Amino acid sequence: MTILALEIGPTRFAAIEIADDVGADLVQRIPVPRDGAWDRVRALLLGIAAGRDVTAVGIASNGPIDMASGVVAPDQVREWQAGFPLVESVQKLFPAATVAMALDGVCLALAERHFGATQEVMDSLSIYIGDTIVGGVMVGGFVVVGRTGNAGQIGHVLVPGYDDRCVCGGRGCLESVAGGAALTKWAREQGWDGDSVEALAADAQAADRIAVAALERAGTALGRAIASVAPLLDIDRVAIGGPIATPGSPLWKSLHNAAAMHARLPFLTGLRAVSSELEDLGLLAGAGVIALTSQSE
Repeated sequence: MTILALEIGPTRFAAIEIADDVGADLVQRIPVPRDGAWDRVRALLLGIAAGRDVTAVGIASNGPIDMASGVVAPDQVREWQAGFPLVESVQKLFPAATVAMALDGVCLALAERHFGATQEVMDSLSIYIGDTIVGGVMVGGFVVVGRTGNAGQIGHVLVPGYDDRCVCGGRGCLESVAGGAALTKWAREQGWDGDSVEALAADAQAADRIAVAALERAGTALGRAIASVAPLLDIDRVAIGGPIATPGSPLWKSLHNAAAMHARLPFLTGLRAVSSELEDLGLLAGAGVIALTSQSE
């Protein structure tokens, strides 16, 4: 019995076998290719399957997706932007397997609920900040999926006080302020000479003035967004992962200050934002959860 997890992320494709004796060091990762995306995914999955019978595949995909049809249309995969039948393609590759797909944020929320920082609570928000922002919501112990499968996208919550243009076409979205791509762009405009969100996070830890200011700006925007979402959903835990959200990051003080200033309703006194311990494995872990769940249904 071979079970696979696949991640279609904004910057990478990744896959791993889900088994007790398979560690995180065996994750296979490739950058999102300029072309031939399905051929690269196919090779990735076949390489891990290694000729064995695959019984289930769980997929965490960057959105937008159409969960009912199994079609994905992620902005970062150019040839899939008009829609690609990912579930059908994986099903043809492994005809005997059960194939299940969910939005990357849904998978992230499931991973934090099963293995991470939200195990002890029923109502939570999970966030991962890379070049983009991934978000997922748990309410009453159940993951919120939404009508089309695209629920939880906190990256497109409007943040008071900001008017930056977002890749979605709107203005003032959280991702346009606190997403890694937006952060590095802002920092370069202030004179920083780095080229990635990982470099920005490292420079902030080393007390670089511009990098610290960038992460503080992101923290303020995140705190305001969390304060807006928390009363709507009555959540009490927010797990945040990604290079800029490690313990000790300058992000946290401004985040906590903004959340405390705006989340003032008495039922939010227990609201806590904490650093995720899943590193960059949350989406694959959540894909593994939906693969295992699909087998038991």
